[in-house]
Amino acid sequence: MGSMSIFGSYIGRERRLLGEAVTIAALDTFVAFTAGLIILPACFAYGIDPASGPGLVFVTLPNLFNAMPMGRLWGSLFFLFMIFAALSTLVAVFENILSFGADLFGWSRKKSCLINLFALILLSLPCALGSNLLAFFQPLGPGSTVMDLEDFLISGNLQPLGSIGYVLFCTAYGGWGYKNFLAEANAGAGLRFPRAARRYCLFFLPAVILLVMAQGYLSLFS
Repeated sequence: MGSMSIFGSYIGRERRLLGEAVTIAALDTFVAFTAGLIILPACFAYGIDPASGPGLVFVTLPNLFNAMPMGRLWGSLFFLFMIFAALSTLVAVFENILSFGADLFGWSRKKSCLINLFALILLSLPCALGSNLLAFFQPLGPGSTVMDLEDFLISGNLQPLGSIGYVLFCTAYGGWGYKNFLAEANAGAGLRFPRAARRYCLFFLPAVILLVMAQGYLSLFS
């Protein structure tokens, strides 16, 4: 979400935001669906649990590659490509952090980059050590790791709450205002954001997000 807000502010006014959002969502869904078609059948074929959560990448998939012919080759290629994907994602996320430091504290990009580099290294250590040196720490029950806790905090709480904040800020009377949002979103060429969608965004979307959050809590603590 931070990446979208940062890169969204860099988009020229010649393109409308809705058209760009539809294109990005369609491509992201296509890639995720294709990855599922590859990984899930392979897990079932070799008797690997596909519901391992964040540990699927570092625990379950290595066992899957060990059971495959030429597993070292495919495993090496998989983690090499994952490094490229992580680095490209890191560039997007890091731009958000750099801009935050520059806008809030007036830092130069170089100073913001250096300070946040050391901060990110320190803050990433618990996640990196969660499956080895910190394996004894099981915050969400037996078998859970630090990565599970971070996934729960970010994906299960901060992202949906942030989504509700974005929606209400753009549609509620006390926020930015729906007219201002439409004027910004519909500048340029491409798909127009419909004016009639205000009540849908104001009432239906927050209710759906809260329902998804509630289901996540029920599945976690049941």
